[in-house]
Amino acid sequence: QVQLVESGGGLVQAGGSLRLSCAVRTFIMYTMGWFRQAPGKEREFVVGISWSGGSTRYADSVKGRFTISRDNAKNTVYLQMNSLKPEDTAVYYCAADVARRVPPSLARAEYAYWGQGTQVTVSS
Repeated sequence: QVQLVESGGGLVQAGGSLRLSCAVRTFIMYTMGWFRQAPGKEREFVVGISWSGGSTRYADSVKGRFTISRDNAKNTVYLQMNSLKPEDTAVYYCAADVARRVPPSLARAEYAYWGQGTQVTVSS
């Protein structure tokens, strides 16, 4: 069983930054992704990173503003979010793809394990 625990969410003004963390309580060497879900909307792919960190994939809406990274020695995946916009407001979820797809998949169904989510609110 893979356990994922997100942290780092909060309230920030537009233009500000936040860094989310995803602690993986078991084996870390999976492709990892971040998804988000705004009220009344479908959960959507934000960014993914391969188990080695050598391959990343970003949604167009966050390219140039968000950066994913990982530290396998610390069993942690990070999401640095800069230039935040009100439309980035959502619950952010960390997810693990145990099939270790490269490049990372955009599809929710390819990720077998999920964290509980962390709220990010961007005020205008």
